[in-house]
Amino acid sequence: MNKKAKAASISILSNTVLIIIKILAGIITGSVSIISEAIHSMMDLFAAIMAFFAVKIADKPADHEHPYGHEKVENVSGVIEGLLIVLASGMIIYEAVKKITSKEPIESVGLGFIVMFISSFVNFLVSKYLYKVAKEEHSIAIEADALHLKADIYTSFGVGLGLMIISITKLTFLDPIIAIIIAIFILKEAWELIKNAFTPLLDEKLSDIEIDTIKNVLDTHKDIYLDYHELRTRRAGKTKHIDLHITLCSDMSVKEAHDLCDNIELQIEKELKFTKILIHIEPCEKICEECNLKK
Repeated sequence: MNKKAKAASISILSNTVLIIIKILAGIITGSVSIISEAIHSMMDLFAAIMAFFAVKIADKPADHEHPYGHEKVENVSGVIEGLLIVLASGMIIYEAVKKITSKEPIESVGLGFIVMFISSFVNFLVSKYLYKVAKEEHSIAIEADALHLKADIYTSFGVGLGLMIISITKLTFLDPIIAIIIAIFILKEAWELIKNAFTPLLDEKLSDIEIDTIKNVLDTHKDIYLDYHELRTRRAGKTKHIDLHITLCSDMSVKEAHDLCDNIELQIEKELKFTKILIHIEPCEKICEECNLKK
């Protein structure tokens, strides 16, 4: 099992345990905010399962049907996870509104906020680990899973704090209000996740910082080539795809041109991990004065 799959497995295990604890606490206390957290964790569990399968598929080598590889599976997974968060938010708001109209009492508040604080701490540890793996492996699916749990840290802590206030003030109407605030927070999380996962599916360019890095590498060889143009970039999962055209003196040998491209590719790969580079060579139309100067 690789590092990404291991991280997703840990997330699945932690979410499963927390769901069971939250559901039991929600039933015992009658707190809609705890139930809303259980629903959120169910979405997190489904997201973790999706991330597990997504990273395993994304790491498969290119084949006849998928000559460019399977990395975009991670982006698809991220988009679906974001949509699941939107669904979870709607379910939480629905339950909260029902709670406001029913005015059912909350029991065993102390148990409720203890469970929420424990949940917040567990999610802090797991999300910190997931972010570390996501950064090391450049995995959008694991990053999405980590983002789910990061939201859980704040929402679980908020629910716990709210229940603690309710135990002191006896203002039980705060419970569904807290749940609605959680839902709004989760919707913001969903928007960020969907945007980050979806844009690579449209072949959006790499970041300006990454493009500047590529240009800086090319500039180190400007004493050899005449110019470069049609620089294009895109991302698929963790892989950065780069292609460009380079104009060289027409009397340069094939070996010299090949060696130049190899050097450029190696330098870019050293600066930017997980890159695939395609360089198209174009000869100048005639032996010009600039070519003679470069000899």
